Amino acid sequence: MNATLLQHLAGSAPVRRAADLGLRRYARRRVAALDACDVADVQRRTLLGLVRTAQDTRFGRDHDFASIRSVADYQKRIPLRDYEAFWQDYWQPAFPRLDNVTWPGLIPYLALSSGTTSGATKYVPVSHEMAASNRRAGLTTLALFHTVAPDARLFHGRIFFLGGSTDLTPLAPGVLGGDLSGIAAREAASVLRPYTFPPLELALMRDWERKMTLLAERGASLPITAVSGVPSWLLVLFDRLRQVTGRERLIDVWPTLRLVIHGGTKFDAYRALFREVVGGDDVRFLEVYPASEGYVAAEDPRFGLLRLIPDHGVFFEFVPVEDLGKDRPPRHAVGEVEPGVQYAVVLTTCAGLWSYILGDTVCFERRDPPLLRFTGRTRYFLSAFGEHLISEEVERAVAEAAGATGAAVADFHVGPVFPSEAGAVGRHRYLVEFVREPRNMGQFALALDAALGRINEDYAAHRAGDLTMRAPEVWPIPRGGFAEWLRSKGKEGGQHKVPRMDNSGHVTEELSRLKARGGTKFTRPLASSA
Repeated sequence: MNATLLQHLAGSAPVRRAADLGLRRYARRRVAALDACDVADVQRRTLLGLVRTAQDTRFGRDHDFASIRSVADYQKRIPLRDYEAFWQDYWQPAFPRLDNVTWPGLIPYLALSSGTTSGATKYVPVSHEMAASNRRAGLTTLALFHTVAPDARLFHGRIFFLGGSTDLTPLAPGVLGGDLSGIAAREAASVLRPYTFPPLELALMRDWERKMTLLAERGASLPITAVSGVPSWLLVLFDRLRQVTGRERLIDVWPTLRLVIHGGTKFDAYRALFREVVGGDDVRFLEVYPASEGYVAAEDPRFGLLRLIPDHGVFFEFVPVEDLGKDRPPRHAVGEVEPGVQYAVVLTTCAGLWSYILGDTVCFERRDPPLLRFTGRTRYFLSAFGEHLISEEVERAVAEAAGATGAAVADFHVGPVFPSEAGAVGRHRYLVEFVREPRNMGQFALALDAALGRINEDYAAHRAGDLTMRAPEVWPIPRGGFAEWLRSKGKEGGQHKVPRMDNSGHVTEELSRLKARGGTKFTRPLASSA
């Protein structure tokens, strides 16, 4: 049976019904297996399997993989490394043909990651095994959704993936580079295409402005059952759909919609706005935690928390954030983590990453099952004045301020403004892209300041009497301002995000100088809490 006939049959109503029934059966088996598994043992076997597979690579020989018999053996031989260390020591000398370097055989894909914490583009190896790992994690996400919506018929319509460009660039014979969404599209079976949107010819477009308009125009008439993407870019899509259809709520455009999958940033500041824009009590929001380096977790809606996926070719270690800079920091497997501790995430993967510092931080709520919250980035923090704020705290405060003042936030950035003369005191500057501005901008800044003081004792201490830190100021920017800045950096598209926090103040200063379309300055001090 040829591929064209398969695609035709896949789009028929009987086959769609069969696909939904198949997903329902798979979901029951998959979730039951997750609930019953010994996570620590699964992770141990995952690690040893990866080590055996890669023992004859250059990395495996360098680190005597053949003698590793336990997790403890592994941790003694393999130090923690960040991207720069892997790039300099292993990947750059062979780039772009990574053949038997850190993973057996030729790496067929290099995912371009924006590297927002360092400002440099990263080339992350993606093996065929990693592509399969990502597919398994994606199916696990749908299986977890079915635990609370067993009758949902996702294949009855289309699943809308709002990713970056799927156009891949040849880097060497047998090696392609580009967005992870492009790699996923290439690896996806053709028989799945009748169940997804957009089609390849539209997904390939690099003109993001034109692409968003076409996505809205063509997607508006389809029976979309689920939509997935980064929250800030989903809001852009929703706004285009409103312009195209004249309908304010997404559920009125897509009455078949049952699921919104979001990831890439914390959702707290978006939740109320999404509920308002989407409408419909039957639509569920589901958080995912994928990275270019490997899929970490998906929300288990029975608990309302992210659940670590233990059995898809990725071994996880967790390092207490305060110990990350030490020579030999403590490294905990998932069976050893303690709830309430801020951990840096470390990955060993089926694409040849070995004790790789991902750059993210998480906090576990439970160990069995392994339930966690994404709390930020290891380089996303504010302590320019000793205030020790992390991403999670700032995002929670922004969400509280928006709720208290009737505002709706599309995106924001915060960084320090350092004193310019002796005896002066610094402060934080928030650049906020509002969908709906607060009733009173000064009240928004006051509510933000008060929330941070309640959440973080160090912040409250430094704010006391304005002695070491003045009240935060809020600079609104027009809609599309952050997208314009990303475009100027060559980072246009659904997988790129403005860095939420900048402890150095350099990104904050640059964003403050930008001009909106038409040449008028789009950031201006409008209000502070004092």
